[in-house]
Amino acid sequence: MKILIYHPSGNSNVRAIAKGFLTQGVLYQFHTSIAVFPNNFWHKIANLKGLGDIRRRSFDSGLQAYTEVYPIQELGRMVASKLSLSSLIKSETGFFCVDRIYQNLDKKISKKLLNAKKNGLTAVYAYEDGALETFTAAKKLGLECIYDLPIAYHTLLQELLREEAARKPNWAFTLGGGINDSVQKLERKRKELELADTIIVASDFVRQSLPNWAKGKKIIQSPFGTPFSSVQFDLEEKDADKKLRVLFVGSMTQRKGLSDLFDAIKLVDSSKVELVVLGSLAAPLSFYDDQLQFTYEPTRSHDLVLELMKSCDVFCLPSIVEGRALVIQEAMSQGLPIIITANTGAEDLVISEETGFLVPIRNPEAIAEKINWFLKHRDKIFQMGKNAKQLADTYSWDSYADKIYNVLSSKSN
Repeated sequence: MKILIYHPSGNSNVRAIAKGFLTQGVLYQFHTSIAVFPNNFWHKIANLKGLGDIRRRSFDSGLQAYTEVYPIQELGRMVASKLSLSSLIKSETGFFCVDRIYQNLDKKISKKLLNAKKNGLTAVYAYEDGALETFTAAKKLGLECIYDLPIAYHTLLQELLREEAARKPNWAFTLGGGINDSVQKLERKRKELELADTIIVASDFVRQSLPNWAKGKKIIQSPFGTPFSSVQFDLEEKDADKKLRVLFVGSMTQRKGLSDLFDAIKLVDSSKVELVVLGSLAAPLSFYDDQLQFTYEPTRSHDLVLELMKSCDVFCLPSIVEGRALVIQEAMSQGLPIIITANTGAEDLVISEETGFLVPIRNPEAIAEKINWFLKHRDKIFQMGKNAKQLADTYSWDSYADKIYNVLSSKSN
């Protein structure tokens, strides 16, 4: 078994899969837009003023010999974004939009498959919105098509978002582009899933979102690893006489359920609870300030995010639709019990009254009830935080990749 993987940006789960397949000796090649390795060109570029964000594209050094990059369009997107040239990065139509970057990489990979098969390639591993051309070519060559679906399938996603737009019309503009995807984009998603032989999901929520016709395909469910799970530190008990600090981290949108959290905070004693929100703005800060008084924390480096997490008491993410929200495990790794919805894709992380609580979507009253529970049981938060960290630490990126490899390799034998 030899597998080619490609993804334009290479996030944490992509890194884990590429490294895992490399370790198992089944990686054929890895293709991405930009890849930083020790002392390579991109590593040097990242040291230049204003280009530090490129460091986020760092990969395991062992992957360097297997990696090919296609940087031009991604650099254009990064520059256009910094210069606020919104027309160039507008979803589906902008010259440097994410959709075009995915599709252009997809086309490039599709043209390499014939020669790659002659050199031992047996499978391609692709991601939603960037798989159609490659899967179409792979099918003609008899290669296996492995499809990674990082968020709920679009039919459920759009249904939930449209319901939110009707339920919370003043927040509708924060829901993001998914609600406005063109017919052509949705048809592309359908064809990708149709061509897939194996589907990779990180949560039961994503698995259940698949259309019935796709549920007969081979599905591998493997939860993400926890960021920073290897970092050892002693948790410190918080001062129970201070306000209960409830933390939200994520894009400040109603897809993340932020309006419901705001409504929940209005139902609890504001003299005893402080809501802390860290995230990227989807509207001017004044829009949020008009809704509720809260502590806003702008986005920052990961180490500073962790410091903020440690200063809070409880983490809350009442998302309407996700794939598997990695930030939940991140918060747990810093000793925070959680209040989340099943639609975060992290239902398995909740052990009621031990690591946190599960609440229904669209239910501020349920969120408020759990916040009040923490207020009444301040003495239990420390132990729950320890439990949360211990559980989060059992989810590793090695296990994530190993499960996927083991199922794929058992199929090929």
